[in-house]
Amino acid sequence: MEPPRPDKDSNGPTTTPAQTYVLDEQVGFLLRKAYQRHQTIFTERMIGGLTATQFSMLFRLVQVTGPISQNALGRLVAMDAATTKGVVSRLQSQGLVTTERDTEDKRRYMLRSTEKGRALIAEALPVVMGISEATLAPLNRRESETFLRLLSKLC
Repeated sequence: MEPPRPDKDSNGPTTTPAQTYVLDEQVGFLLRKAYQRHQTIFTERMIGGLTATQFSMLFRLVQVTGPISQNALGRLVAMDAATTKGVVSRLQSQGLVTTERDTEDKRRYMLRSTEKGRALIAEALPVVMGISEATLAPLNRRESETFLRLLSKLC
């Protein structure tokens, strides 16, 4: 296979894609850096040893009334089945979640938050709100609103 040919600039020297590509302007690179910044803030401030993924899953579980299947919970937090299973196992080992086999479908596990899990979420909510505030601190209120609105369009 022949290597890509450099683009010829009509005004002068030949340029290659590597010369015109600016990594610092790429959406994936910028999203990753922003995510790393948020994760650092989250890890420094979060209580109860919860990761951001564990918090999201436990928060959604606290929000639902009654038991929910592991697969349905995974869909609510946009996680694949394998990741969901691992996160649920860690939450269960901390006493934040209980699992039981579905009485109608023995292949399915039903999840519930425990009193300890609900108490941790109640205590953590002001903390995570502060984490979001700190993540968005470089932006003014209007920029934050615009950023979140545009980011949600990508999801």
